[in-house]
Parts: sequence; C-alpha cells; structure tokens
Amino acid sequence: MEFQTKIGKSTSDRIFVHGYDLTEDLIGKITLADMAFLGAMHRKPTENESKMLNALLVAICEHGYTPSSISTRLTYLGAPESVQSAVAAGLLGAGTVYLGAMEYVAEMLQDAYQKYGEERDLQEIASLVINERQESGKQLPGFGHPVHKPEDPRTTRLFAIAEDLGFNGKNSKLLNEIHRQFCEKKGKTVTLNAVGAIGAIMADMGIDYRIVKSFAVAARAVGLVAHIVEEIEVGRKESFGQQLFDYIEEHTEYRG
Repeated sequence: MEFQTKIGKSTSDRIFVHGYDLTEDLIGKITLADMAFLGAMHRKPTENESKMLNALLVAICEHGYTPSSISTRLTYLGAPESVQSAVAAGLLGAGTVYLGAMEYVAEMLQDAYQKYGEERDLQEIASLVINERQESGKQLPGFGHPVHKPEDPRTTRLFAIAEDLGFNGKNSKLLNEIHRQFCEKKGKTVTLNAVGAIGAIMADMGIDYRIVKSFAVAARAVGLVAHIVEEIEVGRKESFGQQLFDYIEEHTEYRG
C-alpha cells in the first residue's frame, strides 16, 4: 500500500510544503492567512488576494462575548491545564446562527449560478433564490444581527475593500440584490451581516463553499486566545467563567 500527499514532506535538512521550501520560500515571506490560502488553492495568493483574505479573517476574528467565547472561558475554568480544549470548545458552535453562516451563503450563491445560469438577469436570479428558499421553508443565510442594525459596519468596510481589490464579483452582486429584494418584501431594512459578506466575497475569490467556514474557524481560534488571556489576568476567583458559574448556582431553583 502506498500513500500520497502534495502537502508536506521532510528530509534530514529540508522541509517542503505545498511544493515550496518552507525555510527559503515561506517563513518570513508570507502571512498566516497566505498560508491558509496556499493550502486551500494550491498556490500563493496574489497581493490583492492576500490583502482581501487578511481583511476577511481580521473581521471575523473577534466579536466580544458570544457563545464561542463564553464556551472557551467556561472550559478554561474547568480545565486550565488544557488551553487547546478551551479554544476547541469555542469553535464547536460554528453553525447556522453564529460564524458558520458564511459557508451557507457561499453555497447558496454558487448553487444559484449553477442552477439558473449566469446569463439570466441578476434581479431574476435573486428573485428565484428568495422564492425557492421561502417555498422550501429555508431561511436566507447571512441576514440579521442582534446588535448591528440596520447596518453591520464590517459588511460596509469589507465590500469597499472588495471593490478596491477587484473582488466585488457576481456573487457579491447577487447577494446585495437578494438583500435589496428581501428588505423590499419585508418592508424594512434587514441587516446584511459580516458573515454574509464574507461568504460572498470568498465565493468571488473562487474558494469552494465547503471550506469557507474553515477560514472563519481559524480566525476565531486566534480571537479566543484573548479570552483565555483575560481569564488568566483577572485571576480565577474574579474570572468571567467563575462569576457566571456562581451566578447560575445562586439563581437556579431546583424543582423535583
């Protein structure tokens, strides 16, 4: 039996990663986001791709107290010897409500063009997507936010960067048209959130929707480290995790 890989290979004095010499071609020459792009696309990003991807990852890295950061803090409270477990706990909830919606946005957009064809009018495709999801009882991913109303400032900034760097493509345009029609149907402005924008822009970068969420997971892992640091700095007794645990203990009534 013989196994094959194009990812990495080590010899006594050299390390090869994705066809590059790690020490000569990569270390000190590309960013961590570039490395993620290299793994996903089998090539180094262009200068504009690098700028765009770094912007996307920074945008999703941190958002204060969220289910993921709370999970990380509580897990660290119970297992301070296992930092990796605390970070992992914070990543497990990446799904349809938090963080993971960008995957479903990219899938929705890429599937729309595959199903309806690129020759159709943008407004028609958007209308077909909205009606199809409504008839099947599926929500539109990438819309709504508990805090940012009526506009997510990250969305505005990311689309501006995408325009400057040449990534405001067909998927971003379709998502914005879906947003326009959706708000029109609702009779109010519904927030187009950052993960929606990220899903569309990544689709315009040619990234397969099946790995879009993995970039978000990598970015959020970086952000979660800060929450662990804060728990360490304030001390166990004053930590958020301990205070939340104590509060629940004091305000929970057992009913047998």
